[in-house]
Amino acid sequence: MTARRYPDEPVFGSPAEQLFVEALQENLPDDAVLFCNLRFSDGREDREADLIVAWPGVGVAVVEVKGGSVSLQRGEWRQIGDGVDRVIHPVDQAVACKYLLCDYLAEHPRWSAGRPRAAHLVAVPATTLPAEFIAPGLARWMAIDKTDIPHAAARIRAALQKVRDEPEPPTAQDVADLVDCLAGTAIPQQHLLARLAEREAACDLLTKDQAKLLDFLDGRHRVEITGGAGSGKTWLAVEKARRLAADGQRVALMCYSRGLAEFLRRRVEKLPKRQRPHYVGTFHNLGIGWGVLQGSDDDSRYWEEFLPAEMVSLAGALPESERFDAIVIDEAQDFAESWWDAVLAALRDPEKGALYVFSDEGQRIFARQGRPTVDLESFPLIENLRNTKQIAGTFSSLAPGMKARGLPGVPVRFVDCSSEEAIGAADDVADALLEEGWPPESLALLTTHRRHPVQVERQAEGQDAYWATYWQNDDLFYGHVLGFKGLERPAVVLAVNGFRDEARAREMLYVGLSRARDLLVVCGDAELIRRVGGEAVAHRLSKSVAG
Repeated sequence: MTARRYPDEPVFGSPAEQLFVEALQENLPDDAVLFCNLRFSDGREDREADLIVAWPGVGVAVVEVKGGSVSLQRGEWRQIGDGVDRVIHPVDQAVACKYLLCDYLAEHPRWSAGRPRAAHLVAVPATTLPAEFIAPGLARWMAIDKTDIPHAAARIRAALQKVRDEPEPPTAQDVADLVDCLAGTAIPQQHLLARLAEREAACDLLTKDQAKLLDFLDGRHRVEITGGAGSGKTWLAVEKARRLAADGQRVALMCYSRGLAEFLRRRVEKLPKRQRPHYVGTFHNLGIGWGVLQGSDDDSRYWEEFLPAEMVSLAGALPESERFDAIVIDEAQDFAESWWDAVLAALRDPEKGALYVFSDEGQRIFARQGRPTVDLESFPLIENLRNTKQIAGTFSSLAPGMKARGLPGVPVRFVDCSSEEAIGAADDVADALLEEGWPPESLALLTTHRRHPVQVERQAEGQDAYWATYWQNDDLFYGHVLGFKGLERPAVVLAVNGFRDEARAREMLYVGLSRARDLLVVCGDAELIRRVGGEAVAHRLSKSVAG
């Protein structure tokens, strides 16, 4: 389902507004129409309607869209964006545009359907409204906030069904006539939580550009896509799996780490059922699902050797209905060479079945070695899209060949302290960020050697319970760089408290420095970081001392 949009390429007021409109467009039926930035004038006033939705059988919605941080204080609407705090009148604007639209149609020579069923709404796509929200002229059902974006079309339908004393909804022909009346009149228009939402929206839009590579690779069935941190590999892996499933193929989307597997599972759950892969999870859990007995977390031989070998044995007896047409692997550099036999055995056609591998050799932080045992066409990603330019610059020497294309941001902060003091210093920084207003769910505290005591405590309740805390909003996430590959947070405090394996220290530092999207604070020994990461990393951090 994708509605038509006029104009084809409108100019949006903010990235959040653009993502909102695009998400709405994808969830509306094909016969619906969106009009962006329509200006009306009746001689007394000149107004611009941010968004008009014309939906056959439902009605016409006029939506005033306000990006940035929006609040209602003592009866006064305020908006904070680009560092400017201004008074706004979103309800008045929406109401005025609704009536101007109706008056315009009433006077238009090509419109004969009479007054359409219409409703006004206000959308604040970067702001989360409180549950008890209500305002004069704007009930909660007339407002669309950040949490409503995935089902904005349903909210609009419900609003139009609630309006009283309104005419019948427009027919398909009425909407076609509306296009004739309005097409060509469109003209472009030029606090912390809102800023994060805007940056996330802009970041996601950049990442979606990578889908062009998948278009180019269509028809190739054995491919390895390589790229440094921030290049959007995980987004591409999910998108490739989605496309394959939508084509009717039985697809497995897998990785090594539990945290990334849960992230992938939650991403896939948001897709329409017919676009979801049949299996999403870790490589090892696939084998356990086949019947391999569960081993102990402390038994490395079980995970590294026994379970993969058992998977090969069991795969031959699997009915074809339980094997896959295509397998997509994220963070494939984590896979040992012996695991690939099991991967291929899971395909319905081990010789020709589709295999799409996403990897970054610079993030090979486990001692195991291995490359895919089949020939793959290799295609590189060379742009960092998800980290700010300042963060990407910090680890650029660890990811040679990558270009920083992300948004500009705030400077990286560095707290010079001993390795033994790193966790305590990181705790202080995290507390300060929370006091500044950073939401807990936007913040992670990562270590490079010994785990944070809070992580130890949470993992004692089991891995599933521990990883569930990544998606809970009551506290920041405590993790280790070993388990955080493929994941990110808007803000990361990295405690460089030493390295268990000096041979992998450089790779672990690279992973740790690249997990923050918007704000990175590094706590650790400058000399240790210089020895591990090199002069370039140390020099970048030395100019970012935070105290």
